[in-house]
Amino acid sequence: QVQLVESGGGLAQPGGSLRLSCATSGFTFSKVPMTWARQAPGKGLEWVSTITSSGRATDYTDSAKGRFTISRDYPKNTLYLQMDSLKSEDTARYYCVIGGKGDILFGHRGQGTQVTVSS
Repeated sequence: QVQLVESGGGLAQPGGSLRLSCATSGFTFSKVPMTWARQAPGKGLEWVSTITSSGRATDYTDSAKGRFTISRDYPKNTLYLQMDSLKSEDTARYYCVIGGKGDILFGHRGQGTQVTVSS
């Protein structure tokens, strides 16, 4: 059974940092790309970042470039998103998704973790 469990969200101040984790099980983590997506209140699901199955290549939405870093730990089957220089517009529920950018709507994803950026 595929399971994705996100954690690490919370309240952060503008300019602060958070590290999201996504613990996975039930599939071969090392063979698939992984993606972070987010949904802000009243908005649709937005792609944030993708990392290839090998971990050698990453991609980010423009608003995340230079501030967010996606990574993966193969022995732990865990996906990460390091978020620095947080802005109020980063406030959203963050989901990890199996697959790439095109999979965020219909791919397997977890319950999400809430990130709130506010002073």
